[in-house]
Formats: sequence, structure tokens, C-alpha cells
Amino acid sequence: METFTEWRTWERARADLAARSLGPDDLVVLDRAVDAALRWHGDQRRPTGAPYAEHLFEALEVMVRGAGVTDLDTLVAVLLHDVVEDTDATVSDVEAEFGPDAAELVDWVTKPPAGGQGRQAKRVAKTAYLRRLREAPPDAIRVKLADRVSNVQTLDRMPPDFQRRYYLETVTYVMPLIELLGDDTGGWFSGWYTSWRRRFGHLG
Repeated sequence: METFTEWRTWERARADLAARSLGPDDLVVLDRAVDAALRWHGDQRRPTGAPYAEHLFEALEVMVRGAGVTDLDTLVAVLLHDVVEDTDATVSDVEAEFGPDAAELVDWVTKPPAGGQGRQAKRVAKTAYLRRLREAPPDAIRVKLADRVSNVQTLDRMPPDFQRRYYLETVTYVMPLIELLGDDTGGWFSGWYTSWRRRFGHLG
């Protein structure tokens, strides 16, 4: 199972993107997206304690180095995919800085607030969100799949009860999204998740 942990910093990611023939204008836009993501996420950390930016760069690496996607709006959305859900930023803020197409992708992958208090309400809201993704445009599905690759590629570092719950959620709701792509990226994601499922199949 291939893992995506080489792009730990924007400098490293940017150099690789430049080598893959992204033009200077596109790189300037991505510079701004990284600045915005770092500004909005601030000092947030991943559950492992690592800086949150590492997750964003991993998801970007999955999209580019893995799936081979270099569409600018999609890459901007990968970098900003959690800002509306996890920070004070709004979809309107994203649209004002990066345009309606990137903002729409971020909106699709943003989990809405739970309608009530407690774990059950959150679970119901998340399930509804994951089911709704089947109606999302292909680029939004790619963003979600890249995001989840970053989150599950080191699933064994998480607490055991979380591992099993997240594994089942991924198999039940996220992996079926791949069949909606029907192109080369769908083939790549299918291959990656198949190898991942073999690696963590004991959790099922």
C-alpha cells in the first residue's frame, strides 16, 4: 500500500508541483490557498498532535502524485477542504478569494453542523452528509477521496475503537463513491483503496 507523506512542507510540495509542469500563475494561486489555509486553521493539530497543515499537504500529494489531478480549482479545494467545517471561514470567504468553482467543491465536502446535541445526533448528521456525497460532482468526490486517503493511510496510529469505526465508515460510504468517477482517477483510487482494505481488513 503506497503512502503519501513526502510533502510535509509547502516548499517540498511546491518544488514537486513545479517539476510536474504546473505553470507559475497556477503556483501563485496555490501559494495564496496555502496562506489562507494556514491563516484559517491557525494552530490546529491533527489527532496525532502533528500540525494540521500536514494533512492538507498529504491530501494534495494524493491528488497530484497519486491520482494525477492538476486541475487548479480542485487543488485549491483540497487545500481548503476543511476550512468551512473546522474554522471561522465561510463558503463566501472561499468564493471571494478563490472563485465560485473552488468554493462549490469546498461546500460539497463540508459536513454540516449536527442538528442536535450528543453523539447520536452527530452520527446521524455525518451519515446524511456521506450519503449526500453521491450527488456531488466528480471533482468534489475526488477531493473527498484524497482527504480520506490521508486520514486512513496511517489508521493503525489511532485508538482501536476509532480504527474499527472509521474503517467501516470508509468501506460503507466512502469507497462506493469511486464507482461514480468512471475515469482514470477512479481506477487509481479503486486500486489504492483495494490495497488499503487488504492492509486493514482485520478491522472489518
